[in-house]
Amino acid sequence: MNKTSPFSAFTEKTRPALREELSRVVARAAEGGSRFLQEMITYQLGWTGENAGPKAEGKQIRPLLVLLATEAAGGEWQAALPAAAAVELIHNFSLIHDDIEDQGDLRRGRPTVWKNWGEAQAINTGDAMFALANLSLVNLEKTVSNEITLKASRLFHKTCLHLTQGQHLDIDFESHSAITLEEYWEMVGGKTAGLLAFSLEVGALCASVPAEIQNCYRDFGFNLGLAFQAQDDILGIWGNQEQIGKSNTSDLVTGKKTLPVVYGLEQEKEFFKRWSAGPITANEAAEMSGILEEEGGLAYTQKTASHLTDLALSALDNAQPQGEAGDALRELTGRLLKRQT
Repeated sequence: MNKTSPFSAFTEKTRPALREELSRVVARAAEGGSRFLQEMITYQLGWTGENAGPKAEGKQIRPLLVLLATEAAGGEWQAALPAAAAVELIHNFSLIHDDIEDQGDLRRGRPTVWKNWGEAQAINTGDAMFALANLSLVNLEKTVSNEITLKASRLFHKTCLHLTQGQHLDIDFESHSAITLEEYWEMVGGKTAGLLAFSLEVGALCASVPAEIQNCYRDFGFNLGLAFQAQDDILGIWGNQEQIGKSNTSDLVTGKKTLPVVYGLEQEKEFFKRWSAGPITANEAAEMSGILEEEGGLAYTQKTASHLTDLALSALDNAQPQGEAGDALRELTGRLLKRQT
């Protein structure tokens, strides 16, 4: 019999409690005769509607990181459940709004909320999830001190602002022919890494560890997010389509300014000339990915991802995570940062 991995064991142990915590919070959306608002929220969370279930729910990595950090830092993961629920709600709030802004038709294999109920109701659903996330976070006062609850709230609101700043840059960059590497990292720091950093930091905060340990968990989460995005950018151009579950030409065809593209544009060589001439077609994508690789885009992004991975693992070591939760954190990091190309 195969032994259950630390992360799988932790997931099996905590997910039912996380679902229960989320259910209690989401139930408030039905107050005042607005049960259909609750239905839209539960649809986004993958609980209801056609093809509801694990795939529609997503991997829930961020809330699990909250709970893992709390236990790995020596606390009881149950104390951090309100924060974990808040993280899952704010993540899904951002997905709803992203889908509207990007006009995305599908999310986790199902029609998006705006596609089912229209843009106006989708915006309202996202706003409701934002409010519910804040209400959930306040519930920390039942499990930790008021001081910790207040600090968590401050960190949360700062993170939410960071999320919207990252999304603003991402949308704004669509109208730019090129951006700098510095601008790219500003965008990714808000859009991708910020919520991961908060998830780890607030988890450690709920364990009442010293500030320097909290900072280590935060730095681990932030660099984990940056490294993950760099690797995702590689997969978006050179990934194995069957393994990544999407086309490896879409990033070039849609003109997405990923890390290898931004690097390639800064070289002002053949890739830059073709990019500047107009949109790349699907038929050209393979040739252009080859040119970008020749001009160092792949090697630079791989080197950057490796460096960020080292920074993340170093911060995790400095946090001195304990027990099976610590093992699970290391296992999850390996899963996220060693994906096949």
